[in-house]
Amino acid sequence: MVERMTLIIDAFERRSSRLTLEEVACRTGLPRSTAHRILDQLVRCQWLNHTPYGYGLGRRVLGPEGQDGLQTEIRTAAAPLLHELHLRTNMVVHLAVLDGAEVVYLDKVGGRFASGLPSRVGGRALAHATGVGKAILARLEPERVDELLPARLPRSTGRTIGDLATLRQELDRIRRRHGLAFERGEASAGVACVAAALRGPEGPVAALSLCGDERTAPLERVAPLVVDAAREASRILFPDAGTARRPRRAPQPPGRTWSPETMVRLVSAGHDDTWM
Repeated sequence: MVERMTLIIDAFERRSSRLTLEEVACRTGLPRSTAHRILDQLVRCQWLNHTPYGYGLGRRVLGPEGQDGLQTEIRTAAAPLLHELHLRTNMVVHLAVLDGAEVVYLDKVGGRFASGLPSRVGGRALAHATGVGKAILARLEPERVDELLPARLPRSTGRTIGDLATLRQELDRIRRRHGLAFERGEASAGVACVAAALRGPEGPVAALSLCGDERTAPLERVAPLVVDAAREASRILFPDAGTARRPRRAPQPPGRTWSPETMVRLVSAGHDDTWM
């Protein structure tokens, strides 16, 4: 039994791996019924967890450092995409995760404009004031957002959303834009950004953004690049997720990914959600 349990746990090659019952049976060579019985025992003992998207490593395997390990994986998976985004846009790129009512920055890539931003790797910011934070919050269940944030929200600038009711409306607009979040001067005066979340089998795990000078940043033009990078990072992190098994499309230049007309309708979807 111990040998079979070890076979099953070793089948999960990454901390973020998600496997179906059939995949576990195939990788271990165990009969399907045997694999199912042992999987149930491992879930009950918290060596594994089970979601609608498959089985994953549980608390007893990951240990107290499990979250830090996942953050390292996120940063590693996203790193080349962040650098490519910076090279293609000359804008500052952020990668962040949600921690309660705040975001924690895992990475920051940028040129001269980056030195003028208060963000830093390991630093924190109000989730509801940042593009990355709003992108993650919009992917959570509304009840979860209500649990995380107080009714009266602290402000970073005069433009920061100050109450939960208004934030709910903003998150709904982001959902109508299929997860695309914009932020203009809400976290730092004079700074604007566009962000999208990295999505795992159980919800958002992080978000990345492009930031620049509010007066000149071409947010609508670079938004498709942010969406594509977030999707690619999600695919790298969670190759076993159901969505990852869809045929991968060849990369396209931003102008051909979404037309300017589509982008205009996408950005205004909070006011008119009939664009798609």
